[in-house]
Amino acid sequence: MAKRVVILGIDGAGRFVQEADAPHLHALLQAGAYSYDAQTVFPSISAECWGSLLYGVGPDQHGLDNDRAIHQQIPESFPYASLFKLARQQWPDAPLSAFSCWEPINTGIIENTINVHMESKPDPELTEAIVDYIHQKPNFKLMFIQLDHPDGAGHKYGFGTDKQLEQIAVTDKYVDMMVKALDDQQLLEDTWIITVTDHGGGGAHPNDHGSDHPMDMTITWGITGPGVKRGLLDAPISIMDTAAVIGHVLGLHAPDCWEGKVPEGIF
Repeated sequence: MAKRVVILGIDGAGRFVQEADAPHLHALLQAGAYSYDAQTVFPSISAECWGSLLYGVGPDQHGLDNDRAIHQQIPESFPYASLFKLARQQWPDAPLSAFSCWEPINTGIIENTINVHMESKPDPELTEAIVDYIHQKPNFKLMFIQLDHPDGAGHKYGFGTDKQLEQIAVTDKYVDMMVKALDDQQLLEDTWIITVTDHGGGGAHPNDHGSDHPMDMTITWGITGPGVKRGLLDAPISIMDTAAVIGHVLGLHAPDCWEGKVPEGIF
């Protein structure tokens, strides 16, 4: 089993990763099991989607939305535990980290009382912080990354447009920097990397997302690491399955409430 997990999240990139000039992302996906036809949750909005990834339940259960994430912290009485809280319960002293360009993930989706190293910066500076952290804390157990600029390009120029694909190509260079940092620390061989987009866009509106249109709901999902079978996955995949996969590989106690499962064909 791998020693650590990196969740590499790319906001708003949907399945458009496949069409972008993104050789490093493509190589990362093709080094493991992947799909360009995975599905996010409805409504296909960032807080709902990242919340479902981190908590393993749908928006109708966790109740997180953008407004709540922006204005409220997760209360002690919250009925669900994120992957970070489960990891902290299992490893009281392990380095855990969340690097999110969109700050409400750190302030309003992940619990703030469980000693998670958190940073929120624009994607270029965030990438530098991630690289530094990998060098300083090579014994980390769980890292979450959210790069936001592809979503911004989708809102500004239209989802799936050449301009958004150009931004995904820029993001690809950041991914290369992170993977090289892992390689420099000789961590790649025993690290699971889950590459995931939270939603697409351009379905009901060319510059927005949130609907149940396939362009909004269809996402990229992949995992690389020890024991993963390489190739395109045929089994249906939900963004909620991410929690189950991470729970499986890290040996976390899987809550009964989890709606996701480990998709067939990964291991």
